[in-house]
Amino acid sequence: MIGTLAILPIGLLFLGTPVFLVFLAAAALTLFFVLPMPSVAMHQVLFGGLDNYALLAVPFFIFAGELMGTSGIAARLINWVLALTGRIPGSLGVATVGASAVIGAISGASVAAVAALGKTLYPKLESSGYGKERSAGLLASAGAIDIVIPPSIAMILYGLAAEQSIPRLFVAGVLPGLLMALLMALFIVGVAIWLKLPKADRFDPALAWTTTKDAVWALLMPVMVLGGIYNGWFSPTEAGGFACLYAMIVARYVYHSMTWSQIVRAAANSAMLSAQILIIVATAGLVTWLLTTQGVPQAIVGWMQSLDMNAFTFLLVVNIVLLVIGCFLDPTSAILVLAPLLVPIAVAVGVDPIHFGIVMTVNLAIGMFTPPFGLNIFVAQSVTGLPAHALYRGVLPFVVVQLIALMIITYVPALSLMFGETF
Repeated sequence: MIGTLAILPIGLLFLGTPVFLVFLAAAALTLFFVLPMPSVAMHQVLFGGLDNYALLAVPFFIFAGELMGTSGIAARLINWVLALTGRIPGSLGVATVGASAVIGAISGASVAAVAALGKTLYPKLESSGYGKERSAGLLASAGAIDIVIPPSIAMILYGLAAEQSIPRLFVAGVLPGLLMALLMALFIVGVAIWLKLPKADRFDPALAWTTTKDAVWALLMPVMVLGGIYNGWFSPTEAGGFACLYAMIVARYVYHSMTWSQIVRAAANSAMLSAQILIIVATAGLVTWLLTTQGVPQAIVGWMQSLDMNAFTFLLVVNIVLLVIGCFLDPTSAILVLAPLLVPIAVAVGVDPIHFGIVMTVNLAIGMFTPPFGLNIFVAQSVTGLPAHALYRGVLPFVVVQLIALMIITYVPALSLMFGETF
């Protein structure tokens, strides 16, 4: 079983096999040649893993993010943040981080944020003295904040895999996400002062007021979605449906920026991305089921307890492991496979499962822009046209900044748990 569930998947990943095929091949070969189980069990587990109401939130928020990018809602948010930064050193870079955080509060999809920000801001960043590499690195790394800022698709999947409250995870992600954004903004200000980058002429109240009026409907979207979840008006799944309806109404009847045919095309694009995520959910669930039925989680828990590790050491080891895994696996795959294995150990050593979920999410968010296979790097490459090695150099300073944020989030659990007791 070690060969089919461990060695084989690693080999297939290095050969560039799609992740869902890696999981499916490992599970199928294990069932057919190692374990005495009927083959029909594989089909039952595959489809059973998708029979979960909370999973509907994933295509809803993806569709909302697609509508936001296509309709110009994202562009209005970017212009609003740009107008507010004024004469801050590195104001354009700070605005990029702020715009990413605001967009993350709507879609929760990192890749969508990088694409939306890249098309609008990359030419401005390059022409303002940031340079090609630094500009592309900023865009790729800023998009990772969206995985932590609620509503987060990664947190929805963690909540399902670890059987934790999704609203509590959303609340727990607010301060860590803002901390990541703050440290990035401070780093950018320092770089701008060091490089003597040009500042904006001045803060223009008239421009700020104009962009605020233009973006008010876009700004109300995250307020209503998150406010509805936190006030108990609707579940995260229902919030995703509301976000789609709200985005369609605003795009079609308020901004008049989309026709019904464009909305249908956005739905088709969202369906393709949702299918890519959900097939990973199904096949990863199959691998997790096999590991669970064979007692692997219990064996790992027992082994870790025999090492007599405390919470500090355990979290340090987990951070190192997840940072390495994040370089090769996307957050969806990593969370669905590893959360059921690691959460029991975390609880056994005294780590709150909600806090652990935030630590896990931040680790995998950093993996989104960490060489060699960070997904945001490839999206930034498609937007900017830069070679991969140039992007690697561009993201490395931001990797260091986010590692500092990770250490603070890991060892100051109050950041994650301060407001969670009310949910």
